[in-house]
Amino acid sequence: MGANQDFPLASLPPTPPPATPLAIEFGPLGEPSEALAAAWDALAANAAEVNVFAERWFAVPAARHLPQGAGAQLMQLWEGSGPGRRLIALLPLTLSRRYGRIPVRHVGNWTHYQCFLGTPLIRAGCERQAWTAALAALDRMRWARGFLHLDGLVEGGAVHRGLLAAAALRGFSCDTVHRSERALLESGLSPDAYYEASVRKKKRKEHKRLANRLAELGTVATRRLTGRDDLAEWCDAFLALERSGWKGSAGSALGSTDGTAQFFRAAIAGARAAGRLEMLRIDLDDRPIAMLVNFIAPPGAFSFKIAFDEAYARYSPGVLIEIENLQILGHDDVAWMDSCAVENHPMINSLWTGRRAIVRVTTPFRSLRSRALFHACRTAERASAALRRRAAARRASPDPPPGPAEKEPTDDA
Repeated sequence: MGANQDFPLASLPPTPPPATPLAIEFGPLGEPSEALAAAWDALAANAAEVNVFAERWFAVPAARHLPQGAGAQLMQLWEGSGPGRRLIALLPLTLSRRYGRIPVRHVGNWTHYQCFLGTPLIRAGCERQAWTAALAALDRMRWARGFLHLDGLVEGGAVHRGLLAAAALRGFSCDTVHRSERALLESGLSPDAYYEASVRKKKRKEHKRLANRLAELGTVATRRLTGRDDLAEWCDAFLALERSGWKGSAGSALGSTDGTAQFFRAAIAGARAAGRLEMLRIDLDDRPIAMLVNFIAPPGAFSFKIAFDEAYARYSPGVLIEIENLQILGHDDVAWMDSCAVENHPMINSLWTGRRAIVRVTTPFRSLRSRALFHACRTAERASAALRRRAAARRASPDPPPGPAEKEPTDDA
């Protein structure tokens, strides 16, 4: 489906007057200079859409410690010149070899397994200007093969709308090629009122029963990380708790490799230094049996990681800590929290009633080759989607009753 069909151009703001041309700079996504670090932080504080996964304290450790960081490039868009110039946008980019199952090289936004939102940081009010300049720059880059494919944008957000407008001004489409919805916590209700409104009374009674049964085993306490707590001890506890469960058995826990463990420690320390970190834990006799890591980024927040001791699974410690997490609704500076969960996650969807749509979009560059590749890949995608829909329809529909020619033969036949 074309994204412009979902958000018609009539709903977009009028084209602004020509602005000062932006200076484009490229460099590896690594430790920034002091000047770039300060500009990066200032951009995050004034971005059209908050995204903690694109902030410096998260992106730099990811590029340093995760294998997906190799080769990532950082496109910088600057307005003005000299000491007073402003950073307008940062786009972490990479050159991918495959587009889904199709072996076509193309430019994509750099993401990784620990990144749950791909929205780049763009200064509020500069969305269309930044995308117009970025696309024009990629048109000129010899290494920018294929087309631009962006994963993890908030559907209908300011950054998405700016990209649609920039593509339309170029005369090209910007297609939504995948869409999913995940749980979102957003309400003007108090935490208790939201819980009562969102969860059936019978289910609330069950949660209360589980909490009471857990309390029979020992002293249960809910704790939040404070400035007096030892962050390294909390990180150790989380990594050990996650590694003790199925993720550890599968080798996908953060503590399963030195690289992911180092990334986690560095990102958590950076979040704390930036005033972004919230950690919760439920302790049984002073030992954590459930832990939750949130990143607070007013006006929103992101639920990054959860872990629980599977030996206590019968008491649903993961659900109990998520109920405690509803207290975020009492924060005056937080209007919503993104679950960062997969679509249709049974546990969080049973507690949070809101949904947030996340999309992948694709738009061509100006060259004839790029446009031909874009249309060929989109045609293949549409054909594949049509086949999947037909197969699903056949599986969903009951077998038709046999007609006269299809009846089984009888002895009289």
